[in-house]
Amino acid sequence: LYMPNNTYAGQAEIYLKDCIAQQDSAGGIIECTVHGMPAGIGEPVFEKLDACLAKAVMSIGAVKGVEIGDGFHAAASRGSINNDSFTCENGTVSKITNHSGGILGGMSDGSDILLRAAIKPTPSISQPQQTVTTASENIEFSIHGRHDPIIVPRAVVVVESMVALTLVDLLFVNMSARLDKILSFYER
Repeated sequence: LYMPNNTYAGQAEIYLKDCIAQQDSAGGIIECTVHGMPAGIGEPVFEKLDACLAKAVMSIGAVKGVEIGDGFHAAASRGSINNDSFTCENGTVSKITNHSGGILGGMSDGSDILLRAAIKPTPSISQPQQTVTTASENIEFSIHGRHDPIIVPRAVVVVESMVALTLVDLLFVNMSARLDKILSFYER
């Protein structure tokens, strides 16, 4: 189940077995952390890093929400708590907290980028469901065959891949954002 610890994996397994027994499905949340992203990747207006990541991850089927950093929890916070404080040690500036998920002002800030994707439950379940025919007749149907009770474990690599592709694309854009970088690239 790709869970961060065995206790949660065990609880999820029990829950999913119950879903299977009830011919139902479950959704979940995928958390993706990016380590080592340099500061300054992204743009402050049109190509914001968080917007580019959200667009890429939202393009994955079954994803119904994306949050970066504290995400929706930030709406219930206060500026005095949610603002990331900075510190300088041995000449290196870093953040004490990372509520922003590694992105400030549309650009990476050098901290870990933290993103979460909400995955909806698989809609193809064996329970009877309501629908309408092409003749506008209300009917009940049920889907038969093999169906996954959850697609979240298989979607992990898809989320990671979309995040990686987006970051590589923005790294290439950043590489050519300054004339000295263009010159050093072509001098080789």
